Amino acid sequence: MIGLDTNVLVRYLMQDDEVQSPIATRLVETLTAERPGFVTLVATVETVWVLSRAYRLNREQIGEALEALLRSREIVVDEGADVLRALRVFQDGSADFADCLIERLANRAGCDHTVTFDGRAAKTAGMTLLEK
Repeated sequence: MIGLDTNVLVRYLMQDDEVQSPIATRLVETLTAERPGFVTLVATVETVWVLSRAYRLNREQIGEALEALLRSREIVVDEGADVLRALRVFQDGSADFADCLIERLANRAGCDHTVTFDGRAAKTAGMTLLEK
């Protein structure tokens, strides 16, 4: 397995750099199911942030990009099932992807609920507001 950093994923997905994008594409095209690329949870969250903030992609576009990574047999996304569940909440609402993923990972770990001081995360990501 080969770990893939956020910048490699973004160059591959966005094809926006005349030098780095072809290099990222060549690498990704050499990956196989037997020797896949690995995307950590941190790289997943960073990728969503970069696609949203720097490239101004909307939720649907971000969802398409992440789903392509999740469907690929040549790429393993860490905790892929939880990433997909978080992606569904993210696409269907107004929550930040990171908040959705935090809530899903805590749920999978057996937490009864996830508390937050963030009112928006409580309303949109399934967390419980911790009263001040």
